[in-house]
Amino acid sequence: MKFTDGYWEVLPGMTALYAQEAYTIREVDGTLVVVAPTKRIEHRGDTLNRPTITVTLSSPADGVVRVRLEHHRGTRGRGGFDLPGADGERHGTVAVSDGTGSLTSGRLTATVRAGAPWSLEFADSTEGHLTGSGNRSIGYITDPAGRHFVHEQLELGVGEYVYGLGERFGPLVKNGQTVDIWNADGGTSSEQAYKNIPFYLTNKGYGVLVDDPGRVSFEVGSESVERVQFSAEGESLEYLVVAGPTPKDVLERYTALAGRPALVPAWSYGLWLSTSFTTDYDEATVMSFLDGFAERDLPLSAFHFDCFWMREFHWTDFTWDPGAFPDPDGLLDRLHARGLRVCVWINPYIAQESRLFKEGADAGYLVRKPDGDVWQWDMWQAGMALVDFTNPDAVAWYQGYLRQLIGQGVDSFKTDFGERIPIDVQWHDGSDPEAMHNLYAQRYNAAVHEVLVDERGPADAVLFARSATIGGQTMPVHWGGDNSSSHVSMAETLRGGLSLAMGGFGFWAHDIGGFEGLPDAGVFKRWLAFGLLSSHSRLHGSSSYRVPWQFDDEAVAITRTFSKLKLALMPYLFAAGVEAHEKGIPVMRPMALEFDDRAVAHIDTQYMLGPDLLVAPVFSADGSVEVYLPHGRWINWFTEEVVEGGTWRAEQHGFETLPLYVREGAVIPMSSRERPDGGWFDGLSLHVFPGHSEVTDVTVYDHETAEPTTYRVTRGINGAQVAVAEKALPSLVLRGSNSG
Repeated sequence: MKFTDGYWEVLPGMTALYAQEAYTIREVDGTLVVVAPTKRIEHRGDTLNRPTITVTLSSPADGVVRVRLEHHRGTRGRGGFDLPGADGERHGTVAVSDGTGSLTSGRLTATVRAGAPWSLEFADSTEGHLTGSGNRSIGYITDPAGRHFVHEQLELGVGEYVYGLGERFGPLVKNGQTVDIWNADGGTSSEQAYKNIPFYLTNKGYGVLVDDPGRVSFEVGSESVERVQFSAEGESLEYLVVAGPTPKDVLERYTALAGRPALVPAWSYGLWLSTSFTTDYDEATVMSFLDGFAERDLPLSAFHFDCFWMREFHWTDFTWDPGAFPDPDGLLDRLHARGLRVCVWINPYIAQESRLFKEGADAGYLVRKPDGDVWQWDMWQAGMALVDFTNPDAVAWYQGYLRQLIGQGVDSFKTDFGERIPIDVQWHDGSDPEAMHNLYAQRYNAAVHEVLVDERGPADAVLFARSATIGGQTMPVHWGGDNSSSHVSMAETLRGGLSLAMGGFGFWAHDIGGFEGLPDAGVFKRWLAFGLLSSHSRLHGSSSYRVPWQFDDEAVAITRTFSKLKLALMPYLFAAGVEAHEKGIPVMRPMALEFDDRAVAHIDTQYMLGPDLLVAPVFSADGSVEVYLPHGRWINWFTEEVVEGGTWRAEQHGFETLPLYVREGAVIPMSSRERPDGGWFDGLSLHVFPGHSEVTDVTVYDHETAEPTTYRVTRGINGAQVAVAEKALPSLVLRGSNSG
């Protein structure tokens, strides 16, 4: 939200008060408290009729500084996010002397200097100055309607780029953009997003989390070009600065604070096939799809039943449509007999024709309006209401139906929606309605994930979720929402996933071929390669099926090629998933997260899949693509050509390949199994790529227990050797030229 008209003036009807100086600085119970008047105090009379802003600095964790800005301290705010890694607010050391106050937590120091102009600096013990809040940065704004806002502005350095803020489908670098943190069902071709995360990091080596679950507006170099402004309505604003020094270090520290992704089961990495949305399907349709996959030697891991597994007008009632699926128990048994896992679509919205509507309304489990009536509207489902997940009894009631489905044989849930949450309602626990708009997705997904953990165990619990906020990263997997069936939409889909990854979301998927419309065969085949080189892969559409033979025979072959490639890469991908779980580093990584190379700062058309594989999807009908290889040597996966990096390459690809490069020195563990969860130590091979180091350690994890086994590969003039204790030695495959 913008408040100013250029540098000098505020917008018409706005009034602005700014923190002008640090008037008093004192230590209070391990925190640093600063009173900042909105006028420079030159004599005692200036303290009369003068608003102040109280700035409180504390540290909830090592290397993290919290800043709370308050105008009227007695006003109840919206509260903050659940930050499981926060351990009180008294980490670090406070010092006040000679007119300067500081709080040091780990390598991060925040310093406030007495007097005018206002100055709050954040510095790293090794890297030096990071950012700061200076003159006219802390503002208390009143708009023409009498609403009050608090804003902060943190400076941007020369060549400093901002990333993150959730799933955003525009450019990866957010400089110059306005971003509102407000979950919405707007598709992938708009500025709206399903997953809004008020956290950003920069290439300068720090991150910022605005701890407000309501609508937070970011002006990233777009109101003041040399600053990031963030603002929220109310009397207070809180933010946390997270130390680095590298972007990976920031993510590791941030996810230690906000929660790290759960470790998803190995089977979830395989290909998922869906019924699609409004297509006609019944058991015969489903079995014909599965027979078609088997007959064509196409590996499949999971089958998903979308909305119409339930009867129309009855969503959500958790009851199989008896016309389409008269024997659901038998159907689930037959799917399991084929080695498939089963996912069903669910929703937190209860239509008034659902058997759950009266039951939930009578028990007080549905969200109500201030006058006590159940809140309802006719969008999506006629007369639909919302489950009130702030009511523990409503949570248990909803979960009871999920437990029945799991008992019937369902393995996973696609938790759709959770964004269309009104603010003119009241919640069971008295939660602020604006805060609950974004937090609803977290409460909804947490209720479902808890059931999966309880019933299936944490090692086998996985969601397929669309909406999220801070904390959503702990309950993977998430998919990118409703895209269209075009090369352009494929690219915007990737941008959304890379942006989300910068917020600590470790696992991500998208609808292969696009959701809306029927892709032409070329788009579908390009998207297959991209989708099967993502952490998770799903064939899903809106009004048309996504079985590959619907397109052409080559689409079948491409599905087979890249499905089997992904299965072969399972030991490598699972290890990347363990790193996401243990450190918060995503499986699909923006180039700027992985490389300290100025040339990659804006690149959002390619990514690293794990630490060593570079993937550049083809977004053109003619197969032309440009790929940037960072400095060092890279090996073409398909041709084994060794290429010097530090340059852009223009390439031409048919449907059977795309730019897929291996970082020099990599050892890629590969499986001979054609199941993602088949156990890969039997038939394991280590693919050794040229590198300058003589010794490379590679860790392979057991797919059930995640127990690590580390192999030491030694390169030599005559090839390579491998050694490890207590495991059968894998075979070695030398790739590219290993003379280096």
